[in-house]
Amino acid sequence: MKETDLYNPIKVFFEAKGYEVKAEVTDCDVVALKKDEEPIIIELKKSLSFDFLIQGIDRQGISDNVYLAFPHGNGNIFKKRIKGAVKLCKRLGLGLISVRLHEQMIIVHCDPEEYRPRKVKKRKIGLLNEFHNRLGDPNVGGQSGKKIITAYRQDVLRILKYIELNGAISPKDIIKDLNIKKAPSILQLNYYGWFERVDRGVYSISVLGKKAVNDNANYLKEL
Repeated sequence: MKETDLYNPIKVFFEAKGYEVKAEVTDCDVVALKKDEEPIIIELKKSLSFDFLIQGIDRQGISDNVYLAFPHGNGNIFKKRIKGAVKLCKRLGLGLISVRLHEQMIIVHCDPEEYRPRKVKKRKIGLLNEFHNRLGDPNVGGQSGKKIITAYRQDVLRILKYIELNGAISPKDIIKDLNIKKAPSILQLNYYGWFERVDRGVYSISVLGKKAVNDNANYLKEL
């Protein structure tokens, strides 16, 4: 297919809405105009790309009403891409259109409008809690193939080191000495399987825990 294959269904769609449509107007692929309204600019591409987004942003220097149009695809990969593309276009104030070429049908995924992000208070609180509860900066930005040291994992490792040094102990002592208030739930839930209860309210290190001590030896020295 060619980009020009997208033009006719786009033209028909906007003409049906009362716009006069012309192609290739001062470097814009398609321009739709109705009376004294702000012009609509539609840029055409065979696929979504970073350069396509930049092109759309450039056209916003002419009009606030800019759409990006590309061929509609099939399958889960396309659905996933279009979902992310809609989020991005909304943030950029761009409209997004896909064209079903066989049916000559237009799908408007979002219209160009000013974006006001909806803040999720729960996520912000979670981020701040994780930041403040984490000791130091044990990770490297952009790391992959290596487990991230979260505040929770850090607390579990601190407890692991404490029990290794002091032997079987109760959560109350851990709270007192390490100030880890979640120690009882950490030991009871035993998410990593590193601990085992040896008596009522007394915990020791499990076989998996001993392996974790060896695997995390370098980091445990820093705690």
